[in-house]
Amino acid sequence: MNKDKRLGIVMIMLMTTFIGFGIIIPVLPELIKEASPDKVEFHTGFMLSVYSLVAFLISPMWGGLSDRIGRRPVILIGVLGFAASFLLFGIADGSLPIMYASRVLGGLFSGAVTSVIVAYVADITPPEQRTKGMGLVGMSIGLGFTIGPGFGGLLSLVSQNTPFFAAAALSLVTFFIAVTKLPESLTPDMRQSTHERKPSRWSAFTGSVKYLYMLALIVSLSLSGLEATLQLFGMKRFDVTPLQVGFMFLICGLVGALIQGGIVRKRIRKGQEPAYMAAGLIISAVGFLLLVTAHSLLSATIYLAVFGIGNALIRPCVTSLITQNTTVGQGVASGLSSSMDSLGRIIGPLLGAFLYSLNLTLPYVSGGLLSLAALVLLLRFKMLDRSKDAVKPTASAS
Repeated sequence: MNKDKRLGIVMIMLMTTFIGFGIIIPVLPELIKEASPDKVEFHTGFMLSVYSLVAFLISPMWGGLSDRIGRRPVILIGVLGFAASFLLFGIADGSLPIMYASRVLGGLFSGAVTSVIVAYVADITPPEQRTKGMGLVGMSIGLGFTIGPGFGGLLSLVSQNTPFFAAAALSLVTFFIAVTKLPESLTPDMRQSTHERKPSRWSAFTGSVKYLYMLALIVSLSLSGLEATLQLFGMKRFDVTPLQVGFMFLICGLVGALIQGGIVRKRIRKGQEPAYMAAGLIISAVGFLLLVTAHSLLSATIYLAVFGIGNALIRPCVTSLITQNTTVGQGVASGLSSSMDSLGRIIGPLLGAFLYSLNLTLPYVSGGLLSLAALVLLLRFKMLDRSKDAVKPTASAS
């Protein structure tokens, strides 16, 4: 099977997985509100963080395992685990312990899907086409988030639990697509050589690449703080409903998918990623700070879309640069990248909920400032990367 067909299959898998993930966004705070009306902010933030804490600890293990036994079996395990986690939340029936158990289960298997699919794409795309491949990954995730929250908002009209059952069903569809259509990306030779190296996950956190991991952490932290508080912010400012939250994320996801499918996939060439990342960080900061001024559904949706443009430029570029510059297996590198994303999602919801409790605009002010601060990390990466390139000709001459 040629590369384009395999990319098409993993795009479909990512899109269906993130449709399932996005379906639950509009109803999660409402279900928590029914179970614990006095601590909605705390449990919303903590439930998102528990999921990410487990993913942070486990994702590199999945990535390293996929380097040894292959991507396909790990992806299959992850998709089935996702289905089970959604189903468990759907039958929680107001029980906070079962809700938390579902989030732990989802975090356990999340790295087996997202980070290993990123490694799969890195396997089948040469470095000069890597940004294009990661743009397709980002577009698929963006489309999933585009369709998911809107679909979840509509399904919430049936019942608050219906989106979770729909997410479980979509995960099973994704599993059958993988079983029947997804070939292995690692050849026996690649698998054996990776197995012999057995690098530590943290061995990837060296040189100029460490600044990219730190940048990915900041982007994830600020994004997850927004996700954890946006519905609460909207409920205070303009009485937002789950259906309207779904609509807001629908617009944001659609804009992001268009950027990643257009600009990132078609225009960004190898070596141009840092410039587009800098633009993305500035645009994200503008979107965050504009959200502070939002007092209507329309203005909040427009400002969220501005943020979505910036985020869509950053994420595929940083992932591409990490996979281009890593000195360890793609699975380990992608697993550590997923861990940084998860670490941000551990801190972000808790920090966002805390800042929201102080002032409802603080999560967005801090998000804007963090986006601008991340420009320093990007500059450090460029300086060290340039120094590394300057050393290579000297070494060759000697």
